[in-house]
Amino acid sequence: MDNLRSIALFIVAAIAEIGGAWLVWQGVREHRGWIWIGAGVIALGIYGFVATLQPDANFGRILAAYGGIFVAGSLAWGMVMDG
Repeated sequence: MDNLRSIALFIVAAIAEIGGAWLVWQGVREHRGWIWIGAGVIALGIYGFVATLQPDANFGRILAAYGGIFVAGSLAWGMVMDG
């Protein structure tokens, strides 16, 4: 059960972090405004909170494991959102 929970939390964290960074990027680089930037900041805050819900208490291990999820998620996000 812990494995499924960890995987689900990694996916939620990836969506929040990558989505948040993308929203900030859109707000600043694509001139979409402060609402997009604010939504991105909120999403990035959610990412930080979701990471604390992992069952393992070792921050370094969680962050290292999440790194692979982040890279794969970023590539997928880029293919979908940026073409």
